[in-house]
Amino acid sequence: MTPSRLLPWFALLGSLACDPARSGRTEPPPTTQQPERQDWRLVWQDEFDGPAGALPSSERWSPDVGGDGWGNGQYEHNTARAENASLDGEGRLVITARRERYQGNDYTSARLTTRGKFERTYGRFEARIQLPTGKGIWPAFWMLGANFNQVGWPTCGEIDIMEHRGQLPAIVRGSLHGPGYSGGENVGEEHVVAGGKLYEDFHLFAVEWDPDRIRWFVDDIAFMEVTPRDLPGNARWVFDHPHFLILNVAVGGGFVGPVDGTTQFPQQMRVDYVRAYTRVE
Repeated sequence: MTPSRLLPWFALLGSLACDPARSGRTEPPPTTQQPERQDWRLVWQDEFDGPAGALPSSERWSPDVGGDGWGNGQYEHNTARAENASLDGEGRLVITARRERYQGNDYTSARLTTRGKFERTYGRFEARIQLPTGKGIWPAFWMLGANFNQVGWPTCGEIDIMEHRGQLPAIVRGSLHGPGYSGGENVGEEHVVAGGKLYEDFHLFAVEWDPDRIRWFVDDIAFMEVTPRDLPGNARWVFDHPHFLILNVAVGGGFVGPVDGTTQFPQQMRVDYVRAYTRVE
């Protein structure tokens, strides 16, 4: 996500210890057994199994509730309601952006985070997602450094696995934000998806994060690789500590611009699964 909205969010999130080992939290077991990827071992997942209308697993996700306190021009109020984030009864999570007046905002949506519940350094992180569409619609699947309360943003690091401008239906972007390469000066690339528009079907978005290297994939096609040598000037590589996962759909904001009369609501991001792997040693 465009990072200018993050700093005030830190104050809202409080001082919960973010290292599961220190906090005494344990990772919930996988909901189903999945085939192992070659060279990777599954360590965490959510297959979003459950009845239609059920809230996402509270063992895995927490809703980040509130309006645009981040100075990024987003229009939505993110809620903890099933109307904005719930299971569809067919093994999918649905995050829904709605046009409705709520808590002083003209739109509602949801942002879900694994903060304090699943945080990890290195691995493969993937989600199979069908994206929404429309001018000003901004879905994202991303990671944020769990030490942000201690060091602030962007020193904590941010890995944008997938960001999408709804008005550009075949293009996604991956990027890194850190000290000296954040906001509009992030290190990233866009990728054009062949064979149709992203809202027409599900696509697999992933990063493979190793010491001193991160690679981005769409449908298992690598489109970007970043190492410390690719950072500008003497910028510091900060991707050496636990990060947590975030799924959200924003409405408006600096990355996508405003909605207009062509944008239809509700808009839905459908997530088939989220999985995390560690390298097989």
